[in-house]
Formats: sequence, structure tokens, C-alpha cells
Amino acid sequence: MTDAAAVRNELSEESRAVLDALIDARPTVWIPDRTKAETRAEASGRISADDATATAAAPVLTPALIDAAEERFRWFAPLFEELFPQTRARGGVIESPLEKVASLSRALGEEFGEDFPHDLWVKRDDALAVSGSVKSRGGIHEVLEVALGAARDLGVDLERGPLVFLDDAVRQRLSRRRIVVGSTGNLGMSIGLMGAILGFSVTVHMSHDAKAWKKDTLRGSGVEVVEHATDFTRAVHAGRAAADADPDAHFIDDENSLSLFAGYAVAGRRLAGQLAAASVVVDEDHPLTVHLPCGIGGAPGGIAYGLRTEFGDAVRCVFVEPVSMPAFLLGRLTGLDDGIAVTDVGLGALTVADGLAVGRPSGFVGKAVGHLLHGYVTVTDDDLLRTLAVAEAAAGLRLEPSACAGLRSAGRFAGAGTAGADRAPDPARAGRTDSGMHIAWLTGGSLVPDDEYAGLLEAGRRLLRNR
Repeated sequence: MTDAAAVRNELSEESRAVLDALIDARPTVWIPDRTKAETRAEASGRISADDATATAAAPVLTPALIDAAEERFRWFAPLFEELFPQTRARGGVIESPLEKVASLSRALGEEFGEDFPHDLWVKRDDALAVSGSVKSRGGIHEVLEVALGAARDLGVDLERGPLVFLDDAVRQRLSRRRIVVGSTGNLGMSIGLMGAILGFSVTVHMSHDAKAWKKDTLRGSGVEVVEHATDFTRAVHAGRAAADADPDAHFIDDENSLSLFAGYAVAGRRLAGQLAAASVVVDEDHPLTVHLPCGIGGAPGGIAYGLRTEFGDAVRCVFVEPVSMPAFLLGRLTGLDDGIAVTDVGLGALTVADGLAVGRPSGFVGKAVGHLLHGYVTVTDDDLLRTLAVAEAAAGLRLEPSACAGLRSAGRFAGAGTAGADRAPDPARAGRTDSGMHIAWLTGGSLVPDDEYAGLLEAGRRLLRNR
């Protein structure tokens, strides 16, 4: 356990104020001042402010990583067309639409009494094929990579193309191979559903935060679910230990997987194409701010890396976390990354945002892209539920609470630096972004059972000020 008091003493006055807000579970906005050594990691020289590949501590990332993942998705496209008819219009590409939501921006502004960005868009990963969440691309990508490797090991003739994975004989051989993952829900859904479709035996170790309906969905698809009365980190470690004991198992490591990261990064590149198709210019004079829900950091980290390779400093990525689980922000603020957990500072209560319920961040992602991020926001469960209700009423969006994080962030971030009845003052206003185009990245919602969604919607409606 990390000594929080000792860590606090090593921080600057501004950073201590942010840490105190986190510990008090107050909604917080942190925009690091990159003109000075804001974190202990950067002060010690462990992370270069210019180049993620400059130190041995950071993994080597190049655009070639995205190229390879994109090519893998492209090769499997004919299979996706067969398995997921909704992808046929896009030639087997698993991708979500980008939509402008001016009416939703106005409705959120009225509900929260804030100036939400006028140019607000949403990236609809809530409707993404297979598992309806941001986790789909990364989880599917690693399953595809594992499938190709297993097929080669088993002597499958890949010259026949991806439809060979529909053969009963191939599926029977793949069933002897196991894929194992630890999850709070959405990653397990993407890996479990895709792995089972290809014929793998799949085991998902799920933490106490995971929703019952997600476990039921997985079991209904033939996936083994192992439940743990512990947090996400321990569920992951249990999954890793089980896979290590099975010579035919592949463990998908949400904390350190380069394959997951590459799959997520593809989304950043594809977004650049969607923006170009919509005649949206992104440059120094027309900045783009992207609000990304964050759990362990893999999905938003990969997306942020993909976006940075496309737009450089013209894109500003903001990570959004629950006030009870600000794991990534805490790791970056202290410079300890995965060396500190939210429980070390007295946090870690359950949250309705189960997909973001992670107490310790990915050290790999923190070191790889943490220095590229523009800001961080924490949000309350009540505000997520209020946002869920407003999104349904104003735009007909059916979302999970986790998917509402980016929308709530758009208002909080635009108002950073001002105190109000439901927001904490931001001690670091430098670099505030309240202009240009904003995208709230949505995740989860389309697969939520009707009764489960009805309960969330009613809870959100009860909290609304403008009922």
C-alpha cells in the first residue's frame, strides 16, 4: 500500500489541491501545466514530454502498430459481413457513426446550468457491433490475432480466407484452445462473444462491480463466467493465474496488452476519416477536444494515441472517471501510474459506471500516452444518471451510465476554472479548452436489457432539476 501522505508532500501546491479534491470525492477538473514539471514522473525524467518512445520505461509505439491492426481487421471483413449483417453496408468494417447533437448540448446546458460546447458531437460506440461498447475494437482485435496464431499452429489453410473460420472442423479444433480475461463487464463481453463465435473456449473472470445481465449474456453465449467478490485488479490477477496453469490458454491482459491497445488505436485513425467526410477541419485554429470515458486506460489510451498520430497537438484528449474511481488521474497526478490505487487514498466505492470501475490504472498506458493527454475530469454517479435521462429525452440515446461520462465532461471541461453549486474550482486553468469541436465518446447501452435500462432511466429522471 502506498503512503498517501508521503506522496502528497512531494507534490506542488496546485497538485495537492487537485489530490485533496479527489480524496474528498468532489467533481474535479485537472489540466496539467506542461510548461513545468507537473508530475513526479516527468520531474524525475522517467517520461519524456516530447516522445513516448524516449525511455526504456515506455513501450515503443509507432504508426506501424495501427497499420498492422487495420490490416488484420481488413482481412477479416468478409467474415464480419457473414457474422454481423449490420456491417455489410460498410463492407465488413466494425465502426460506429459520428453524429452532431446540438439539441442534446442545449438540453444538457439547461439541466446543469453550464455552457456546454455548441459544436458537440457523439461517437456512437454504444451501437458498435458485437458488444456495443468502446471495448469492442480492442477485444475483437486481440481475439482475431489469437485466432490467426492458433490457426497457423493447427495447420489451418488460411489461403482460403477468413471464411475458413466458419468451418465446423476448424471451430472444433479451436474449441480446444482457451481465451481468458478479467473484466468489469464490457471487455469481457467483447472478448467472450467474439471468442465464442469463432469457437474458442472462453473464460471471463468478473469483479464484484460487473452487472448481472452481462454475466447472463455471456453465459447464454456459451462463455464460462467466474465471479469474484473482489475488485477488478484481483479479478485480472485471478484470470492470469488460471491461464498460466493451462498450456492451451491465452490470457488477454487488460493492464498491459499491446494488441488491445492497437485495436483501440484504429478507432482514432478511422475518426479522422469520418471528420474528413463531414468536411470538418482539425488544425491549430480549429482544435478538436475528445472526451473519453476511462477505466484502466487501455481503450481511451489507444484512441488517444491514434488521434495524436493523425492530428498532433490539434487534438486534445480528456479522460473522464467516476469520483470514486479516479485511478488514471491519480496515477498521473502523483507520477506513480500503477504504483498507486484509489484505495490508498480512501476511495473505491461502487459506482453505477461499472465499465469504469477500476481502482488501479494501467502502468503501460500511463507511460505510453499519459504525457499526451490534455486534461482529466471526474464525475458523480448522480450526474451520470441525470445525463442518461437527458440523453434519452433530448436525443433518443439509450446509454449506460459509463457512456454518459464524456457528455458530462463536455460541460465541466468547458467551465473549468469556475466554481458553482455542483462543481469544484479548478486550481489549474492553464490550457483550458472551451472552443472548437467537442466529441463525447459513447460506450455501452444498446445491449442493456429493457428492465435494467428502465431502472436506470427512472433513477436519472428522479434526479433531474428540470422535471
